[in-house]
Amino acid sequence: MSESVVADFVGRFFAPGVTGDPPTGRIILSQRRLVLAADGLKETIPLSSVFDVKVGQVPPEMAGYFNDTVTVAYRVGDERRVAAIEGSNTNIDRFGTVLFKVLLNGTGVLVRHPARIGGRVTDAAPTKASLKLQHGSLTFERDEGPFTVDLETVISVEREDRDLGNGPRPVVTFRHIEDGTAATSEVGIGSGRKTNLLGRYIRLRYADVQEELADVSLDEDELEVLVALYSAGEGVSLSSIVDIEPQRLTMLLNGLAEEGIVVDTDTGTKLTAKGRVVVGQRIESVNT
Repeated sequence: MSESVVADFVGRFFAPGVTGDPPTGRIILSQRRLVLAADGLKETIPLSSVFDVKVGQVPPEMAGYFNDTVTVAYRVGDERRVAAIEGSNTNIDRFGTVLFKVLLNGTGVLVRHPARIGGRVTDAAPTKASLKLQHGSLTFERDEGPFTVDLETVISVEREDRDLGNGPRPVVTFRHIEDGTAATSEVGIGSGRKTNLLGRYIRLRYADVQEELADVSLDEDELEVLVALYSAGEGVSLSSIVDIEPQRLTMLLNGLAEEGIVVDTDTGTKLTAKGRVVVGQRIESVNT
């Protein structure tokens, strides 16, 4: 292929034409296409035909073959097709990010930020921006200056109809924590295909965390501890800012660590991604 290659690795894959066990072959990604190649089989997927990407979700019909995949949905004429790619955990996670970058980097959008602060609607006007994706974050580059959203701060994502100045159309609306407050941003793209892909990218970490939190139930003391951890500066003693007896505070922190919501580090106890989502939802419920 003449265009530059941005990813090239060996992995197993499923694609139209595969029967029996998925073959092991080369997965090659360029700026224009994704190629899956093995002995006697080659599937070329133009990136302009890709309308959905899922990372880490194995299609039910392939669950017997794969543990972790990037699944790509695309169109050939009026036909919808699906390809699933499996590599090592490190490779497949990195490949998912690179694929989203190739699909979305440089896309022009209309963005209203912030559309809401807590429950208050702002007077922010939609502005033109260009998307820039990085692992775990999304940057909107605007004339008035860029802003970046850490995907681990996202607490909800929806696709809604909004008018950003060019008539009602589907936009990606997402809430995230910014400077200790729940902020809402709205992003519109002229392409419905890219709107869907952007929603998927924003949901990447959020969906994983939500699944991990599904069976977690926290009481008021635990929530107080988490909000205090979020608010405390470097070197601030947690016991000095919460009204909880030290022995009980230790017990609460141990329980939160077992749930994967906090983690002990060399510089003290920190919130994990799960913890930041819990705090974000708590802040939003207070501010709304």
